[in-house]
Amino acid sequence: MEKVLIIVRGLPGSGKTTFAKMLGKAICCADDYLVTIDGNYEWAGSKLRKAHNWCYRKCELFMKKDISPVIVANTLPKEKDLKEYFNLAELYGYVVFTIVMENRHGGKNVHEVPDENIEKMKKSFNIKLI
Repeated sequence: MEKVLIIVRGLPGSGKTTFAKMLGKAICCADDYLVTIDGNYEWAGSKLRKAHNWCYRKCELFMKKDISPVIVANTLPKEKDLKEYFNLAELYGYVVFTIVMENRHGGKNVHEVPDENIEKMKKSFNIKLI
């Protein structure tokens, strides 16, 4: 059986994490880095790079253990954001599937990402259909 990496991407509030939990247990999400010891989520733009690096390393740890599927649930609006995960998948022999979440269910941005940040993500979101 092939090892699989599933990348679930979309804007805040689209349901990425909820959907990822339906797919499996080996979930990598940068938002998890921003959860405090007492379980509260604290969004901080200054911590985003560290959060994404942490998520990437978590994904690699799952791959080193040959766990499948590995699910990454992050915004990942740009092609360059995806590239590092595609490189990791190639290194460890994983087949990659990407899923773009649409917010047709009226989901809310529960992590209080500022509206101006969401607008920037929306404008920069790349989708490759072929």
